[in-house]
Amino acid sequence: MSELAVGTPFEDSIELIGGQKFPDIIAKKFYGIEVKTTTQNHWKTTGNSVLESTRVDNIERIFMLFAKLASPIEFRCRPYEEVLSEVVVTHSPRYLIDMNLEEGKTIFDKINMPYNTLRKKDNPIRPIVDYYKSKLKPGEELWWMDAENTNKASNIVIRIWNNLSTTEKQELKIRSMIYFPELFGNSNDKFGRVAIWLVTSEAVVCPNVRDLYTAGGKVDLSIKDKTYQSVPRIFLNLLNAIPEIVETILQTSASELSEYWEVKTTDKKKIFDWIDLVSEHSKKIQDARHLNLKEILSQLILK
Repeated sequence: MSELAVGTPFEDSIELIGGQKFPDIIAKKFYGIEVKTTTQNHWKTTGNSVLESTRVDNIERIFMLFAKLASPIEFRCRPYEEVLSEVVVTHSPRYLIDMNLEEGKTIFDKINMPYNTLRKKDNPIRPIVDYYKSKLKPGEELWWMDAENTNKASNIVIRIWNNLSTTEKQELKIRSMIYFPELFGNSNDKFGRVAIWLVTSEAVVCPNVRDLYTAGGKVDLSIKDKTYQSVPRIFLNLLNAIPEIVETILQTSASELSEYWEVKTTDKKKIFDWIDLVSEHSKKIQDARHLNLKEILSQLILK
């Protein structure tokens, strides 16, 4: 590039940046070349971070120079934004490069936002999260990013439920009973979201999630002067934890609860909304229909 630049406006402006900066080569402090290589016989590789926190200042136009070092050796060069097909994850969200990508098939086409608009956003991951969330099937979650806080710490160690302390177990049970009111219903997959949440958000693997809530079968439940017979144990666990549940709901933002419940709530309504959700799900359980759970919870919480 330096040799070819002689006698052109780019003479003496070609600079190899090196290190962890993006892109690898710059020209006239405006253009950039990102260099990728592969020894495999294909044109795909993992690209740079979506956040582009190492991008060289003032570089506005970037090209991808890709070297395929398998027989036959070939080189291709295309505008950077034209070869970014998806977002994948290593230690952070990164672009997937595909030098054979067809026009109109980039990640930017999919999210309906130009590359130069996305990269200049304060939180460029948010539109990408919204896109992938819109493609999720029931029970699926995005384990690999937190769009609201991309700096949120996550546990690097995956732990088994049985190795947690009693305090940790109880705290996770409390939060799960708040986040996932379907636990109190009869859906065949009512434990699915809890299992995913424990792994993706809490780095905890629980091989027997169902037993956390149903172990012990049915119990007789006494509330004030009335006894309800043969009630699923999960409702006893619920009522015994009411003080901690209320405190946790009050400390949790309405926007976060809205995400889990898939129902819009507010700080003023969140306790009432949680009561309604739990009550509605409980009506689907044969052995809990004789409970007026909404009335019971309201009396215990709002007394």
